[in-house]
Amino acid sequence: MNLQKLSIGEFSRLCGVTVKTLRHYEKIGLLKAEQTDRYTGYRYYSVGQLQKMLAIRQLKELGFSLEDIASLFRGSSHFPDAEMLALKIRETQDQMLVLNNRQMRLQALLDSRKNQETMQKISIQSLPAMTVASYKGILPSYSELGKLCCEVIGPEMQRLGCECTEPGLCFTRELNPEYTPTNIAIEYCEAVRSPKTDSELITFYDLAPVETAVCFKHYGPYEKLYESYCELFEYVQQAGYEVLEAPRAVYIDGIWNEDDPNKWLTIIQLPVKKA
Repeated sequence: MNLQKLSIGEFSRLCGVTVKTLRHYEKIGLLKAEQTDRYTGYRYYSVGQLQKMLAIRQLKELGFSLEDIASLFRGSSHFPDAEMLALKIRETQDQMLVLNNRQMRLQALLDSRKNQETMQKISIQSLPAMTVASYKGILPSYSELGKLCCEVIGPEMQRLGCECTEPGLCFTRELNPEYTPTNIAIEYCEAVRSPKTDSELITFYDLAPVETAVCFKHYGPYEKLYESYCELFEYVQQAGYEVLEAPRAVYIDGIWNEDDPNKWLTIIQLPVKKA
């Protein structure tokens, strides 16, 4: 590198601006190469022009346009006077007011959109009384739920002669006192027409009706249910409800009728009353 004569590439690297930008600055007369080789057309800049390029960058960062900067350079000073700085401050304050107003309007739109999406996912319903076949056990993870239903619970209910209601309804309730991603203690319940004789795996009992339940639609794999639980309980708290019992995860669409886990539909039912 010849410090007395910098190629456009060297000058670009030292200043932190692109060659395209330097060519644009030369085109508008803001910063011309100090020397152009008449045979090759190569442009060369001097070390002294580094300071001018630095001044251009600083003024741009302060909000001055290229036209403003070019006007300054045509004058006796390369730095704005007090009047220009005061004007730029007023312009900046006006821009801040516009941006703050825009931010408030955007936030209002976002809040409105979130409320609409929440109301599409959440509904308030009553739950009917029912007789259920109940299985209590430990799941290694929620991904094993489909296998448990098909290979253990289903065959045992069939052996006992259970008749499921139409439409069918099955749900789980977690029995763990705290969150655990593995070894999940659950109760699996399926609505049946009438109770049968209890077995080692299945017991039968009646569930009382629930006057008010907040119901939340969850789309996706069961491992993501906790995200919907968090959103549901936040809504319940804000709406002023008191939780009466553990939530039920009601399985509508799952591995038995949909291959894509992202399309599995689970409705979380949370019995509540107004606090």
